[in-house]
Amino acid sequence: MAADKTVSRPYAKAAFEEAAAGQRLAEWSRGLAAAAAVVRDARVEPLLGNPRVTPAQLVELIAGIAGPELGKPGRNFIAMLAENRRLGYLPEIAALFNELKDQADGIADVTVTSAVPLDETQRRALTETLARRLQRRVRLHCETEPALIGGAVLRAGDLVIDGSLRTRLARMAYELTV
Repeated sequence: MAADKTVSRPYAKAAFEEAAAGQRLAEWSRGLAAAAAVVRDARVEPLLGNPRVTPAQLVELIAGIAGPELGKPGRNFIAMLAENRRLGYLPEIAALFNELKDQADGIADVTVTSAVPLDETQRRALTETLARRLQRRVRLHCETEPALIGGAVLRAGDLVIDGSLRTRLARMAYELTV
């Protein structure tokens, strides 16, 4: 996984810079997502490492399925990946590209894991509070994990706020045994 990011990051940055220069971030995002979906397909995946399939054939296949979402610059990008035998990294490249795009657009993805499902009022209040704290627009993703007992755990990139009852109880138990 870390190796995938190491290889994918320079390609994602290059794609982002090209898209930003042409003010086509949304188009590139859609094109990379479409191409990544093609590469992830179980019928296409074995072709990526097949020595009988040329890079040009792979580009035709991916561009043919992804369609006009790619555009000419995107097709050239896919061709460069094919020539360097890096098409298998396309899903990771697309994900990193979208992270860069969200960062440029001032959007933060926040995952909230709570013991019970959050209602709409709680989601709205949490989104507003996090937007003020992070100074970004917040895209909230909610998950439920009953093992937390109560409270919630928030994750936004490297920031983790653990307000779960399970963690508080564990801290108390530790303090009592020390």
